[in-house]
Parts: sequence; C-alpha cells; structure tokens
Amino acid sequence: MLDWNPALYRRYEDERTRPAQELLARVPLTEAARVVDLGCGPGNSTELLVNRFPKAQVLGTDNSEAMLVSARERLPQARFELSDIATWAPRSKEEAPDLIYANASLQWVPDHEKLIPRLFDALAPGGVLAIQMPDNRQEPTHRLMRALAAEAPWAEPIGDADRLRTLLLDLRGYYDLLAPLAPHVDVWHTIYQHRMADAASIVEWVRGTGLKPFVDRLPPDLQASYLTEYQRRVDEAYPVRTDGKRLLAFPRMFIVAQKNKA
Repeated sequence: MLDWNPALYRRYEDERTRPAQELLARVPLTEAARVVDLGCGPGNSTELLVNRFPKAQVLGTDNSEAMLVSARERLPQARFELSDIATWAPRSKEEAPDLIYANASLQWVPDHEKLIPRLFDALAPGGVLAIQMPDNRQEPTHRLMRALAAEAPWAEPIGDADRLRTLLLDLRGYYDLLAPLAPHVDVWHTIYQHRMADAASIVEWVRGTGLKPFVDRLPPDLQASYLTEYQRRVDEAYPVRTDGKRLLAFPRMFIVAQKNKA
C-alpha cells in the first residue's frame, strides 16, 4: 500500500479528533509518566495526550513516514518513531507506559486475539489501554467498496477485498479478551452522524482511510473509473437531507481497560 496522505486525512480533522477526545475523557488517570500513541497519524491525537499529561514523556508511533513528518512539525516537543504496531513493544520493563492509546489504528492490524492481550501486558502497573476503532464495515460506504471491488474491470487488480482490512471482534469479544486480565473494562459504541456537503465529500473522507487500500491497487485509468462509479453509488446510498446536506453515519467502538496497581 502506498504511503498515507496527511493533508487528505486532515481535511476532516475536527470530525476525526472528536472520538479521540471522547476516548481520552474516559481514561481513568490523573497523571502519567510515559504515554504511547500507537498509530499517531499527523499528531492530532498525540496533541491531546500532550495537553492532558504535560509532564509525561509522550511517544507517537506510526508506520507512515509522511504522517510522522507532519506530526513532528506539529509537536516538536514530543518524540515520534517509525514502527509497526504488530511488533511494537516498550524497550524495557522500566519504560513500560502508563497509557497505551490507540485511536483509529488497530483496525489495520491483524490477530487481535493476541495483539490486545499483548498490549495490555506491556503496561506498567495501574496502566491503561485505551482503544477506539471504526466499526463501519457494514455501512454503505464500506459495503460499496467491497461490492465494486468484486466487479470487472477492478476485481483482478484489487484481489480479495475481504483481506484488505482486519475483521474486528464485536464489543463483547473485546470485553471477553480483557475481562480476565483487568479489574475494570469499559466498552461502549457510538454512531456519529457527520454532516457532509455531498457525495463527493463522503468519497473524499473515505479516500483518506478505508478506501485507500482499494484504490492503491489499481492503475491510474482504473482508479478513475472505480472512483466515478463508487461516487455514483454513494450518491444513491446517502440521500439529500432537508438542508441539502448528507448524513454520514460512522459507528465507532471504544475500549478502556486498566491494569491492577500492584
């Protein structure tokens, strides 16, 4: 997959940052020495962590160098490093974080049955694992991506569309993973309703994230035809509201688990 586009991602930064704020608001820590933002993107979520824990050592990680360049420009006081969430771990027990925060990043990482307990185990005593992930696989935006990817002439270069994104557990599944390990697990689900100007705006939104793996696999001529047909179907799936706008429903799941202090 080609590198991420920070400018495209930031076009809807306010909407993308809102769930990050709501996740952080439920983190039951008054102070922290070490905080890690897994999949920090352009640093909008890291900035929330720096402001919430001004005395902490804050580390942002991402597998996109373009995103890290943007994050470093935004927050020169924080530390950022290129790494893969699937293999990330603190360098030593002494550097175990008080907060591992993953906002809209773990949905790109496979094998959650092993990943989530491993991240929880990496926390310092009393530490918190805080996760937010889009839960929009069954929304029209994402069903249309897969349906179109199964049709000619796009099917062959895209391949198996179901393998382009991790299959998530439901909230009960994540609760069951963490409940035997944590004295307190908080899970909830929110469906945001984003007010969008038109179908093109909805396509622009998803091009920055979920649509990217589909489009990246196509040559330029097929990218153009795929996006044209995709936008036509999005236009049908999201009707115009009484004010001329469209409402983009965006479900997200939230998980906060805290480790015993001793």
